[in-house]
Amino acid sequence: MEPLFAAALGFLLGSIPFGLILTRAAGLGDVRKIGSGSIGATNVLRTGNKGLAAATVLLDAGKAAAAVLVASVLWNGCEPLSLFGCQPANLREEAAALAAVGAVAGHCFTPWLAFKGGKGFASAAGALAALAWPAMLACAAIWGLTLFLSRISSVSSLVSVVAAPVVAWGLGYSQAIPPLMAIAAIVIVQHRANIGRLMRGEEPKVGSSSARP
Repeated sequence: MEPLFAAALGFLLGSIPFGLILTRAAGLGDVRKIGSGSIGATNVLRTGNKGLAAATVLLDAGKAAAAVLVASVLWNGCEPLSLFGCQPANLREEAAALAAVGAVAGHCFTPWLAFKGGKGFASAAGALAALAWPAMLACAAIWGLTLFLSRISSVSSLVSVVAAPVVAWGLGYSQAIPPLMAIAAIVIVQHRANIGRLMRGEEPKVGSSSARP
């Protein structure tokens, strides 16, 4: 039952809609009514407030990382901080993995917004950082290189989340592969509109006039 609680913990933390909370607190209205309708940082940027967009990235990544770290503390084998006694060592890895997937799912399908939310990339990055931070650094480099070559934000996001399980495997973080594959699937589903535009050659590039609100 403990892993199920870890997944629920991740989902609840991930479901906090920071993009919407920040834009409303700043008097910019409902971010869901502009651009893509997402609550993520890219759509927050369409309000013209770069500071709020940056804060949204940090908070969306932070909530997923926090979910993984809290689950690792609560179900941490035989460490003194364990609240549930001495648990098998692999339970901590399982709890962390489920919390990571739960956090990204909670962000993308938050119950507070009729199970709609963001596209999950920032939360995926935060989860990866907590699961395997060297892999996150490598994927950040992949993201930056892909963005530089393609100039399309959605392409760099999709390439880096798909690469994450492979990078984790290459760096020896085999326990992170299953949750990263699940997270990649969620992010791909949330980018289905972008994928459609890419197939039609209609996805705007960074800095183009069609990418502006």
